[in-house]
Amino acid sequence: MNDRPVEWRPLAGPLAAERAGEGERLVFLHGFTQTGRAWRPIAEFFARVGYEVVLIDLPGHGDSGGLRADPQMTADLITRTAGPAAYIGYSLGGRIALHLAITYPHIVERLALIGAHPGIIDERERAERRDSDDALANRILDIGVPAFVDEWLAQPLFQGLVVSEDDRADRLRNTPEGLAWSLRLCGTGAQVPMWARLIELNMPVLAMAGSLDQKFEPLAERVAQVVPDGTFAPIHGGGHAAHLQQPGQFATRLELWLHAKERAVGIIRPERR
Repeated sequence: MNDRPVEWRPLAGPLAAERAGEGERLVFLHGFTQTGRAWRPIAEFFARVGYEVVLIDLPGHGDSGGLRADPQMTADLITRTAGPAAYIGYSLGGRIALHLAITYPHIVERLALIGAHPGIIDERERAERRDSDDALANRILDIGVPAFVDEWLAQPLFQGLVVSEDDRADRLRNTPEGLAWSLRLCGTGAQVPMWARLIELNMPVLAMAGSLDQKFEPLAERVAQVVPDGTFAPIHGGGHAAHLQQPGQFATRLELWLHAKERAVGIIRPERR
């Protein structure tokens, strides 16, 4: 692998963002409690192999921590920041990327998701999740970011994830108020379910999840079945944050999908149901 240094440059726009490399643009959207910097190791690989990569701090996070925005407003801000590109989103970032692709299909040339939920269909279950997200937001305000990050990463969802000092320090750049507002405005409980609109997606979609992620792996396979041009790719040996646990495998699967060489790495195109 080419290990030449990657030069990061600020990207002007309403959201804090940085870019590196030259070529086809790839935009990476991070998960809850992270910032765009969480994607740097993977993004730098793509910058070295001929892509322009863009990392964005979503509202409530990092240097966009003072912004308050629901998914629709966030999609608007992203289009004004990064424009047409292939979008790659993890968890919260994946849900935002889905919203962006449905709202602005001319902006999203390709869509890659990892650990992303298209939304809770049952209204009662969604209301319960909204109450849970609100309680979690209050918890952040009560105990502060360092203690909350420790509690957040101790969930069974992240079992097996080894958090580096740099990763934890990056998460601690966030503020209690920013994270609380992100949960209340963009949490799964506040999200309008998008399952019925997946059929509208007219771009290639790669749906990924860790093979050990018992909740999100079947969701990813279902997304790949529903969209018109879907590909399902399990990340073997990974949990919910599979791209952090298995970065090499994740980058390889993403790169080969971008080059339409899915079968070379065992990526599955599921039969339509």
